[in-house]
Amino acid sequence: MLAVDFTTYGWVTALKVGVVLGVIPIGSLIFVYVFLFKMMSHMQSRLGPMEAGPHGMLQPVVEAIKFLQKEDIFPARADRLVFGLAPFVVIVSTFLLYLVIPAGPSLIVEDLDTGIFFALAVSSLSVIGVLMAGWASANKFALIGGLRAAGQLIAYELPLILAVIGVVIQAGSLSLQDIVYAQAGGEIFGFGAIGNPFVLTQIVGFVIFLMAAQAELAQTPFDMPVAESELVAGYMTEYSGFRFLFFFIGEFGTAFAFAGIAATLFLGGWYVPGIEGGLADVVGPLALGGKVMFIGFLIFWIRFTYPRFREDQLQRIAWKVLIPISLLNIVVTGVLKVVF
Repeated sequence: MLAVDFTTYGWVTALKVGVVLGVIPIGSLIFVYVFLFKMMSHMQSRLGPMEAGPHGMLQPVVEAIKFLQKEDIFPARADRLVFGLAPFVVIVSTFLLYLVIPAGPSLIVEDLDTGIFFALAVSSLSVIGVLMAGWASANKFALIGGLRAAGQLIAYELPLILAVIGVVIQAGSLSLQDIVYAQAGGEIFGFGAIGNPFVLTQIVGFVIFLMAAQAELAQTPFDMPVAESELVAGYMTEYSGFRFLFFFIGEFGTAFAFAGIAATLFLGGWYVPGIEGGLADVVGPLALGGKVMFIGFLIFWIRFTYPRFREDQLQRIAWKVLIPISLLNIVVTGVLKVVF
């Protein structure tokens, strides 16, 4: 019989879980500081927070400490169990996304054969937490926000998935690691020095993926579930303290994960031309990080540029524009795959 060293397995699993649990808040802090507090502040000719640390670098940490010090309030008519569990459901969905994103040839928590399928499936779990929060809050604004979020996430999950299918057809695999290798070993009109980043052949899928991810994250112009002028803070209206912080970390942690998935699918992930073997495990995370920051820039640039859609406009864009275009992209990709 094959003997399994459960002690070693346990330590490896604990290490992987610890790394992912550390990446989520760190990724959130990076996105909040770089894009929310600084980049957009300077683009809009305002300083942003400057008091905590050099150039305000410690402001996200200060904000987190502030939320942890606040009282954990439960509304009098709320369903306490469901209300309390909702933020944890959302953060678990975020945690699961990171399990299949490769940062190097051997730097991946679990290289699943159906990695991208797993990532897209678990990303949908967050809608359960959002619905739990909206319903259990016993607040009409929270309930409307939860229902809006559910309708929005269901509508934009379809173009998000369909945008990925073109990449899967080209790579011939659902494994995110295999998709990176397919781009690394590809050629562009016989030129293979930089591989074949799928953003060149799947630019339509790339644009649709970013738009759908923007809606999945409830970022402007798709922020109807938390529209301040209409719903106070939507499904988060009744939350305070660390539970509100969990929603906040879940939002930006998921944005970081989606940027990592987009970078892996369309920009070659951790791959750097000419770097292989053990060195790729050192340079790979830096390369992936740079690509994630580029995708993050696009997400937040759009967030601070366009006004909020109406609910009917949001649904029309998903069902009448993005889904038909993504289906056409799949057909074209399939035909070209067979012909060439």
